[in-house]
Amino acid sequence: MTAMETDGGSTEHEQQRKKLSGKKIVLFIVLPLLLIVGGGAAAFFTGMLDGLLGKKHEGEGEHAEEKHEPELPPYHGPPIYVPVPDMLVNLNTGERRATLLKLGISVEVERPEYKAAVEQALPRITDGFQVYLRELRMDDLRGSAGMYRLREELLLRVNMAVAPMKVKDVLISEFLVQQ
Repeated sequence: MTAMETDGGSTEHEQQRKKLSGKKIVLFIVLPLLLIVGGGAAAFFTGMLDGLLGKKHEGEGEHAEEKHEPELPPYHGPPIYVPVPDMLVNLNTGERRATLLKLGISVEVERPEYKAAVEQALPRITDGFQVYLRELRMDDLRGSAGMYRLREELLLRVNMAVAPMKVKDVLISEFLVQQ
């Protein structure tokens, strides 16, 4: 081997080492740095860093008014039910023939004090029910899963109508579908 061949070989070896070191730099320095910066930006924009940065949300601070209801002692009496007037609605069938749903519902409230408020909100409750029920299809009501979804949706709508109070449950006393 001559001196030129040795020098040429070492030059190629150094170039390969430089290429590998460039790849290693990208892999072990640049990539983790990008991940850290990206994670920090995501945490900042989602609001996870607000507590660390000293930012306060609306309604927080020294002069913010407390809007908490006073704590009531737990109620251990019999359940309180408020009947909702029976409803008769057309279901969404997409056909000319009407499919009717007759529904009888009672609402269980947590405390006796809530009964009057729920009775006062009955027009809003029945309106929310009517709008929801008219968009149902027969497939939505099939089986016990359909009945469960119906009760959950009705409970959600009752709680929206009587907020900030909370309704415990929606009980279906009559369920009749006529095609």
